Amino acid sequence: MRYALALDLVGDPQKIAAYEQAHQKIWPAVRDHLLSQGVLDMEIYRLGTRLCMLMEVDPSVYSAERMASAALSNPAIVQWEALMGSYQLPTPWTAAGDKWTPMHRIFSLRLQAP
Repeated sequence: MRYALALDLVGDPQKIAAYEQAHQKIWPAVRDHLLSQGVLDMEIYRLGTRLCMLMEVDPSVYSAERMASAALSNPAIVQWEALMGSYQLPTPWTAAGDKWTPMHRIFSLRLQAP
């Protein structure tokens, strides 16, 4: 199963560069946390200050609620999220208190009839 999520970055070129640098090699604890929660692959794309994350998950393992709960009890993930939060902003469509916001698919070539 694939999810697409959106988030904005603070409009500061130095902070954007630092955010990108942090994602060139994420902390091993962050990688391990994602994998343990059923995340099979994750990619983040940027256009200006807008981010789009594509997350491929194992639906038999992954639960957004369970992953969020596990993150709260992992000091390394709490630290990572605090650091990343210093670079991030909610989109105009993000609910108060949320960060990454699910996007709604409007097209799939694979689902088009020949």
